[in-house]
Amino acid sequence: MRIEDIILFENDDFVALNKPSGLLTIPDRHDNELASLQGLLKKKYEQIFTVHRLDRETSGLILFAKHEASHKFLSQLFESRGVQKFYLGIINGELPTTQGSVDQPIMDHPVQKGKMVTNAKGRPALSDYEVLENFSLFSLVKVQIHTGRTHQIRVHMKYLGHPIAVDELYGTATPIKLSAIKKKFKLGKYTEEEKPLLSRLALHAFQLRFTDMHGMEQVMEAPLPKDMQAVLQQLRKHKA
Repeated sequence: MRIEDIILFENDDFVALNKPSGLLTIPDRHDNELASLQGLLKKKYEQIFTVHRLDRETSGLILFAKHEASHKFLSQLFESRGVQKFYLGIINGELPTTQGSVDQPIMDHPVQKGKMVTNAKGRPALSDYEVLENFSLFSLVKVQIHTGRTHQIRVHMKYLGHPIAVDELYGTATPIKLSAIKKKFKLGKYTEEEKPLLSRLALHAFQLRFTDMHGMEQVMEAPLPKDMQAVLQQLRKHKA
């Protein structure tokens, strides 16, 4: 992957990228640095500063600062909720209401490392959701998060009883296949096994809105990746 292919916008202060699913934001202890977005950016710019993170499995829009003043400004903006953050997700099933809020604190799971859970003792977490399209088996939702807790959207959707599709941790790891969507599905004559349309977490960081350090309004969007687009295309095509 060439880093240039995923840059959406850049100026002297920051760079905005469309992170592919499966790529770490920053290297963890076991990974070589180039296996992360931060490492690839350091190779290109030498100096780069992490502002916020996306889960490894989540695709979409992410910002990195190019110098210390920008890093300080953007970090404070994220911490003070000065950035509006919108995600698109494909969830399992249909929600009973077309829009609503989940105001449920989140904390580390008491037993499972790396997993989060809603709990009154946790840190405050607020998500607003809006159903954009219903397909009975799945729904496309837009979620705005007002806090930045680990796995926030995934935990809140599980709390509603409609986890994000292909979420091994909070729902089911079952990939989305055409056979689940198309009623009279038949495998091709020379095809032994059906390939999934989507085999990763169906969550995408879609839009960021903020005022930059020069007072300019910024609205940035990352187009949906091909795998999520393919699922939506088939769901629309075979909608009952």
